[in-house]
Amino acid sequence: VVISGSSFVDESMLTGEPVPVEKTTDAKVIGGTVNQAGSLQVQVEQVGANTVLAHIIRLVEQAQGSKLPIQGLVDRVTLWFVPAVMVAALLTFIVWMIFAPVPALSLALVNAVAVLIIACPCAMGLATPTSIMVGTGRAAQLGILFRQGQALQELKDVKVIAVDKTGTLTEGKPQLTDFTVTTGQQDDSVLALVAAVEQQSEHPIAQAIVLAAEERELHIPAITEFQSITGMGVQATVDGKLVQIGADRFMDSLGVSVADFSAQAQQLGEQGKSPMYAAIDGQLAVMMAVSDPIKSSSKAAIDHLHQQGLKVAMITGDNQHTANAIAKQLGIDHVVAQVLPEAKVEAVKALQEKYGKVAYVGDGINDAPALAAAEVGIAIGTGTDIAMDAADVVLMSGHLTGVINALALSKATLRNISQNLFWAFAYNIALIPVAAGILYPINGTLLSPVLAATAMALSSVFVVTNALRLRGFKAPLEAI
Repeated sequence: VVISGSSFVDESMLTGEPVPVEKTTDAKVIGGTVNQAGSLQVQVEQVGANTVLAHIIRLVEQAQGSKLPIQGLVDRVTLWFVPAVMVAALLTFIVWMIFAPVPALSLALVNAVAVLIIACPCAMGLATPTSIMVGTGRAAQLGILFRQGQALQELKDVKVIAVDKTGTLTEGKPQLTDFTVTTGQQDDSVLALVAAVEQQSEHPIAQAIVLAAEERELHIPAITEFQSITGMGVQATVDGKLVQIGADRFMDSLGVSVADFSAQAQQLGEQGKSPMYAAIDGQLAVMMAVSDPIKSSSKAAIDHLHQQGLKVAMITGDNQHTANAIAKQLGIDHVVAQVLPEAKVEAVKALQEKYGKVAYVGDGINDAPALAAAEVGIAIGTGTDIAMDAADVVLMSGHLTGVINALALSKATLRNISQNLFWAFAYNIALIPVAAGILYPINGTLLSPVLAATAMALSSVFVVTNALRLRGFKAPLEAI
């Protein structure tokens, strides 16, 4: 708890939001968050295992421990297949001993051995690991790292893609996104004046404005008579001009009309942005807004997910108004806002109960419990190490389009595995009777152990060759 002082604290490790939160007396601060420029005196209430960060770690461990190992199709088949082959070989030996002409023992041994060789489950054993090896290798070339092989199988069955907002759908850094000057004003000159005043402020919005001016390589002049007006805005004299910056209520108090920007201000509000204004010498000069811009690839990725019949949910620590505005722009189906890490886990569980299997995409420490709780956790590679450690899949590109490619590759790999298993199983079903001598009464044909070994090897070659086709997998959204 803050005892004295005031500052802005970066709580992105907990909420995922890039804009620092103002902290004054009696406000709660959390261990592991980062103080910005101000000074705070705090009283510690929780230490060690009782801290929020320790609680997040426990949530991740619990969620990871609750996952059951997937019993593969191959294990279920071979559990019965190998004993069945042994029985078939034994029956072959007995039948040939009873009904075969002389030398019965020789014919019985040769045919029983041929059955054992032809039914050797090498192809079945290769069917899954070779496809996984080639599939995950191709995924790595596309910037998709499967940390857990079972994620390949789980991913194709998900019904909902749940995503964090900041750093996943958006860039994760506040930027000056809107800057509209009035008639007769020039962008660069007005921005330089505004940046000169905002340079004196510690507020993250002010820092974004200053950064925009620096990126344009503008000369930021010196100021005098700087004044911060509580709850309203700031003002200062720059190059002999009085520059006043604040929200519409500040402009109203100065008698400066912002009616010219009313339509644009409404549009910004619908986008979850809060417009700001600047007046120069008592005349309105500019309307501007600072926000966390949406990544260029997010809209295309979400549209593609919808085309596949998947639901898209957003789970964020940001406020409800901003979350709803982002969701409206991107066409997101379900929104859960203003949640802490434990509440994100509850939101994932609610989606699982309503829709089925969930894949969660996030990038922050606050996302780690939800990444572990979902059937498939997908971390953005540009995020934190803790998020990547809790995830099953890591997208190195930092864009949501990687989810589309991962889904497509998952389906292609599982389809390839199914083809391999079908071939291996159908091959054995067809040739075991031949090896047992079923054709002998018809045309005297017997399958020697040498030919049986050759056929068995060819089956394995087919499975490996089929798996290698995954190297030619084309990503649906590779170009984005």
